[in-house]
Amino acid sequence: MSSVGKFAKRFLFIIKFWTVLPFLKEFFISREVQLHKKVMGIVFMIGYAVFPFDLIPDFFSLIGIVDDVMIFGIVVNWMVQLSPETLKEKHKLMG
Repeated sequence: MSSVGKFAKRFLFIIKFWTVLPFLKEFFISREVQLHKKVMGIVFMIGYAVFPFDLIPDFFSLIGIVDDVMIFGIVVNWMVQLSPETLKEKHKLMG
């Protein structure tokens, strides 16, 4: 897949973020998802939230949060890829 295609896929994923919230909840409470995958998801999300480095500083208004949203989207996309097929199908997500 080209880099433009990957960017478009991530952008659409961010636009439809609200649909991912039920998936995230079930990802963390599901017995089908291995514990180490849950821990890694939490570590990556919290790690980026507390990491002080930004690619685009937040004082640039809306543009400044784009890198935060993109990184979060990448982490959630990774979690979708690691999730069992039953969870992907239930939430209509592709990994």
